[in-house]
Amino acid sequence: LMKRKQKGFTLIELLIVVAIIGILAAIAIPNLLTAMQRSRQKRTMADMRSIATAWEARATDLNQYNAAGLTWPAANTPITTTIGGSLQPTYIKRVPVYDGWSTVFNVGVSTSSYSILSAGANRVFEQSGNTNTPGTTNDFDCDILFSEGTFMVYPEGVQSQ
Repeated sequence: LMKRKQKGFTLIELLIVVAIIGILAAIAIPNLLTAMQRSRQKRTMADMRSIATAWEARATDLNQYNAAGLTWPAANTPITTTIGGSLQPTYIKRVPVYDGWSTVFNVGVSTSSYSILSAGANRVFEQSGNTNTPGTTNDFDCDILFSEGTFMVYPEGVQSQ
């Protein structure tokens, strides 16, 4: 009688492979989530720069940041009810309305200044108007504030989740 040679993996070999895959997944998934949040942040900041560039071009033409005859509240208001319609299509083809986390951008404006605000990853506006503490933070949940041609508040560096 000839013995039939068995082919396949032993239970130990399969358990080792599953354990290795589990370890790799435990390392890779947090890095993936951080990369996704950072990409949303970078997209949001790029959109804010685009809005600001269009707004600056409009202000150059009209010599003021707000629309003629409109008085907007000092508190931040959604971009859809304020400057959005005044910028497109003349100064920007389409004004970005939502940030990377699907929250509407808020803006604040007067005749001589403007601000664009994103709620950040937590979708809650903690900052308002001119009460922002300038600088960077390592928290994705912080608001992102663009005002007077620069980012006043934004997350940077190693992010905390």
